[in-house]
Amino acid sequence: MASLRDLRSRIKSVGNIKQITRAMEMVATTKLRRFQDRAVASRPYAQEIAQLLGRLSAAMGERLADQPVFRPGSGKAIALLVIGSDRGLCGAYNSQLFNAFERFLAAHPGADVRCFVYGKRVYQYLQKRGGVTIERYFAEPPLEKLDYRLAKFTAKTLVDAFTSGEYREVDILYTAFESMAKYVPTAMSFLPVQSAVSEDKNSATIDPIVEPNVEALLQKLVPRYLETRIYNAMLEAITSEYASRRMAMKNATDAATDMQGMLKGVYNRKRQEGITKELLDIVGGAEALRGK
Repeated sequence: MASLRDLRSRIKSVGNIKQITRAMEMVATTKLRRFQDRAVASRPYAQEIAQLLGRLSAAMGERLADQPVFRPGSGKAIALLVIGSDRGLCGAYNSQLFNAFERFLAAHPGADVRCFVYGKRVYQYLQKRGGVTIERYFAEPPLEKLDYRLAKFTAKTLVDAFTSGEYREVDILYTAFESMAKYVPTAMSFLPVQSAVSEDKNSATIDPIVEPNVEALLQKLVPRYLETRIYNAMLEAITSEYASRRMAMKNATDAATDMQGMLKGVYNRKRQEGITKELLDIVGGAEALRGK
């Protein structure tokens, strides 16, 4: 059985770990709120631009097939943008994303999947796994320093790859943020563009009057639409990461509190046993002297 000195050392060690996990929980909570606000604020804009794209696509009619990003690519490979985490200590966030990646491969048997990667953990997993081509690893800037320029650069990289003739489609695998306790790994189609269907049933029959013309507006709108989809996916991924890290650190802090309480109980019982044993020795000695 551990001595009192060993128990004191363990209680101190658990207390130090508890302070670290509590600090990490507070940091994750602060960053989570910031990224969550940005993710929620960007959703209405994304919905509006998708609806506008749907109306302009309907107005284009058969001419839409002449746009390269609206038809399947001429290649055979599949480009997959995987958005993960640079660091660990975020619960099951990365493992769930890896499982979703394996399900994506199972849904495309025999396909030549080439990955564009955000996140050091994803990059390490794909290198260790093997069997998948890592087309590009975006190491800088880190996803935590996300801004719209990064989304614009990523969208342009994927569009250039799609129009190069090597790929038939481009997909995105990321973790969608639904609530503080729910974040779901999600695979969505990125290219070719599948224009949103407007909720207005008469939108397809309306001939909008636009200036200069529908084609010119569509050429300006499509890049913004693609950049917005990338931006939202990145925001939701980083928000999900910090939500998962906050939950993991909270669970670790609670576990450290329980362990510390248990060790203190064992320490107090052992200390009391020592005191009782000393008292019995004193009483026994006194009785022995009295008998003489």
